[in-house]
Amino acid sequence: MTLSLAHYLVLGAILFAIAIVGIFLNRKNVIVLLMAIELMLLAVNTNFIAFSHFLGDAAGQIFVFFILTVAAAEAAIGLAILVLMFRNLDTINVEDLDSLKG
Repeated sequence: MTLSLAHYLVLGAILFAIAIVGIFLNRKNVIVLLMAIELMLLAVNTNFIAFSHFLGDAAGQIFVFFILTVAAAEAAIGLAILVLMFRNLDTINVEDLDSLKG
């Protein structure tokens, strides 16, 4: 059995849908929200790689390397902000972060 482009696109769509559900079901924990956003990004990367492979062009795969680099930096900065917020506020619940408003 060989995997076609449709299989990879369905996988990407399922991952993206799981991330959307994760965002809408859990609006309290910031860590889970960041994980859902990262899952969305990985779903898009799956589609980039699938199209790149089936079209025979390496540009999509190279673009994914840049996306993963930015995602790693975003995750590190996001977790650093969460650690600082937890130290100052003793919570990471979204409802309790209203002190960030200017």
